[in-house]
Formats: sequence, C-alpha cells, structure tokens
Amino acid sequence: MTDLTHVELRAGAYADSVTLLQVSRTVQGIEGVAAAQVAMATALNIEVLTQMGFEVPADADANAMVVALRLDDESALERALAGVDEALRDAGRRDAGPAETAPPRTTATALRGSSDGIALVSVPGASALVEAMDALDAGRDVMIFSDNVPLEQELALKRTAAGRGLLVMGPDCGTAVVGGLGLGFANTVAPGPVGIVAASGTGCQQLLALLDHAGVGVGSALGVGGRDLSADVRGLSTREAMRRLDADPAVELLVVVSKPPAEDVAAEIREYAATLDTPVEFALLGAGQADLTTAAERVLQRLGRGVPTWPVAGEAARATTGTGLRGLFVGGTLCDEAMLIAAASLGPVHSNIPLSPDLALGPDLAAPADGAGHTMVDFGDDALTAGRAHPMIDPTLRLEHLARVAADERTAVVLLDVVLGHGSETDPAAALAPAIAAVRQPVVVAVVGTDADPQGLRRQVTALVDAGAEVHLSNAAATRRAIDLLPDTREGH
Repeated sequence: MTDLTHVELRAGAYADSVTLLQVSRTVQGIEGVAAAQVAMATALNIEVLTQMGFEVPADADANAMVVALRLDDESALERALAGVDEALRDAGRRDAGPAETAPPRTTATALRGSSDGIALVSVPGASALVEAMDALDAGRDVMIFSDNVPLEQELALKRTAAGRGLLVMGPDCGTAVVGGLGLGFANTVAPGPVGIVAASGTGCQQLLALLDHAGVGVGSALGVGGRDLSADVRGLSTREAMRRLDADPAVELLVVVSKPPAEDVAAEIREYAATLDTPVEFALLGAGQADLTTAAERVLQRLGRGVPTWPVAGEAARATTGTGLRGLFVGGTLCDEAMLIAAASLGPVHSNIPLSPDLALGPDLAAPADGAGHTMVDFGDDALTAGRAHPMIDPTLRLEHLARVAADERTAVVLLDVVLGHGSETDPAAALAPAIAAVRQPVVVAVVGTDADPQGLRRQVTALVDAGAEVHLSNAAATRRAIDLLPDTREGH
C-alpha cells in the first residue's frame, strides 16, 4: 500500500504558533489533503505528530519547522506544498503591516511614541523578561500574555514594579478588562460596579459570564497571573491591583479570584483587604472553599441583586457502562474547580495539574492502568503549550485525547469546557460538536461566555446540544451533573 503521508523539515524557518495553526487549517482545506500540521519541531509537537501517525526525522529540533501532510492521493502533494508556501507568505505580508510605516523594533521604542497606555507582551516566554522590563523602565504597566516565563524572572519583574508603583499583569495573563476594553481572552460584558482581581484567567471569565447573565456588569478585571498568590510570589501584583480598584470610585465591590492559593498568602491578602475602603468578596478555590458559582451568587447578594437560575440546555442520559469520570479542560482554573468538587464526592482524581503530587498523570495523560479512577486534564498547562497555541485557540490536542477517552471502556462520563471570548477560536463548536457526536458516553459541557461574545453563546450552545451534549453556563453545576450521571456501581472509585 502506498504511504500517502509526507513529512519535511525546514531548517531555520520560524513562525509563531497561532500563524502556523492558521496555515495548517488553510492547507487542510485544499482538495486532496486529509490532514495538515505545520508547526515548529518542539518535543511536544513531535510527540503529537507521532501519535497522528507521522514519522518525523530524527534530527528534528525546535529551530526547524515541520510540514506534515496526509493525502488522499499522491497528486495532491504539489498543491499542498504550494499551499503551505502561499499561506506562509500571506502571513508574513499581514505581519509586516503597511510598507510606508516602519514598525518599532523594541518595546521601549514603541512606548516612546505614545503618552499613556499599558504594554502587552506576547512573545515566547524566554524572551518576555526583556520586553516587560523595557515597559517598566518606560514607566508603564505591562500585561504579559506569554506563558512559560521562569519564576525567577516573574519575581524580578514584580519586585521592580512594586518599587515603582507599577502593575505587572501576568505572566500567563490571558484575561483582563482595562478601561472597558477586553484584553486577551476576555468576554464581552457591560461596565458595572464590580472590579475583579484575578490570579486566574478562566476563573475570571466564569465570573464575567455568570455576572453578565445576572445583569451585573464589570468595569475592570485585572489579571495578575496564576502564580501571584503562590508562596514564592506572595501576591505582589494582587496588592497593587486591589489598591488601584479600591481607589476607583466606580468600583462598589471588589472580587479576588484565584486557583488554589498558598494558605498563608491568602491570609495575608485577606488582612490587606481589611485595610481597604471598598468591600472585598473572595473567590479563592480550595478544599472546603466555595466554588466560583457560589462566589458569584455571594457577589449578587452583596449588591442586592437577585440570584437567577443558571441555564442548562439539553439533557444527557445516565451512563450505563464504565466507571470513570474524564474531564478534558482548556481552562486550568475550571479544571481545578472540577477536581475539587469531584474529589469531595468521588475520592482521588488524577491529573496533570493534580491536587496532590501522588495523583499526577504520566506523559500520556492516560488513566492509571491499575484501575478505573477518575481523571481531569488541563490542556492549557505550560507543559502542553510549549511551541503550540493555547487550546482555546488550537483544539488539536484535546480533540485527539477525546477520541482516545471515548474509546476507553472504563470511561463512563465525559466533562468538557468551552471558553468563549475575544481571543478564543472563532467557532469552537465547529470542531467540537462532531467529535462529541461520535462519543457514545454521556457528555456534559460548561460553556463560559456571554451573548455578546464574538462566537455567540447561544449559537455555540445550540450546536453542542444538537451533537448530544448537556450544556451548562456554570462549570460547578456541570461538574456536579457529570458526577450524578455516573453509574450507580461507582462506589469505591
């Protein structure tokens, strides 16, 4: 049988992961091309390509671009390679901008051309320090979208900022609302009396979505990076963000949201909150703590607003086979929240971001071989985004894992999240709905978004329900529903 795959390395070629994702999608639309993956040859991408059945040359390294094609017939190869070249050229022309305007070559140069505003840094993590420090030296706040930034560099940036009264948002700050403008993956919401400080991107988005559904707007949401409330960073940016929102007369209630923080740091932040004039509501995930939906309800109550019934669409049937709950998330905080809820009801949950080190999954992300167990995977974790776009942009890894999970006879129920917003996929249901339709097990989905988001909340929900999923706006409610759908034989797992 003829091998209808083609793999080639292009040494020294480079494009960012989002550009290469678009190139891949463009080439996959060419007649005769069954699959196309154009990516930098990082270890993670090579592993993904190998799992897809491509043989990547042994001398591939991260400084090379790999073009992997699966063809319906050999005659498509020339068209496909020409399509790769054309798509890369088009991307280069878009990046170059108008020919008559020379783009700034450094962050400092760009900032000298404006009198205010923040600097947004979105470069590979290893290069973020220089650009962010340039912004601080120019007296500007900085939002670092980049992930995989070393901890010691984050500390250097935040200590510098603290000494100058500046704010470092991030690293890995995916969501913010500043001056009414959504940055990163932010959802589209109306301005209002709530100000959010978020050591959690998708945690912030869950609050934005729930409050929007309840008719309450958010004027500012300052992301500070998922490590800010860790024992190492100790809330350096959280304090500055809280100070600023406390000084904002439009903020009636301040909300601090975080994935599980270091307990002593959380205590320090609570003490700091007591010194502020603006009341503070905490949404800090952890064992025995309120989930994000309960926190949103507390916000509404403190504002004197009614708590609505959180919407549900579709209805999944109870599982009749398998014993394991499988959570596949693009949002790390949503994964944390689901694990905390599930662990309280089901016992240990294995994960690539486990609640305790002994529950860590292996590199294959598969359930432990010695039993059914329950697993939840965060596909946005730094280890799974090196050289790849975030899964809210590129769903490839999760879709492949969904197919493997569905084929596992131990799987009883599948739990997913879909996070909408400015920077996310333009139509996540377009790829996810057909994949869900092929899953025999019940599927429960939390769709985090608003009706004003560019993807259209209702349109996404309808497509997923039509594919057979039960869809919730609340991730906590979705998790509890997934647990309820497990077979009655789950005791002991």
